[in-house]
Amino acid sequence: MLSSKRNGTLYTGVTSDIIKRVYEHKNGLIEGFTLKYNIHNLVWYEMHESVESAIQREKQIKKWKREWKLNLIEKENPDWMDMYENIRS
Repeated sequence: MLSSKRNGTLYTGVTSDIIKRVYEHKNGLIEGFTLKYNIHNLVWYEMHESVESAIQREKQIKKWKREWKLNLIEKENPDWMDMYENIRS
């Protein structure tokens, strides 16, 4: 999940290469919602064994109330740190 800032606009997506995908968002290489609303901080993610399970989870989260998404982020990342540098290492 990407965010524009703490409690800001959220974006939920799925990818097979999280490092590449977040890099693209951070550098404005992807047209659309994330570019328009300056959404580039990786604030939450989870890994899946299969593409199918990742897509199923993405669809589930996209249907959630905003409050539930915020709670999910806060549980794992209470300071809303950009997790991108951690996953690059």
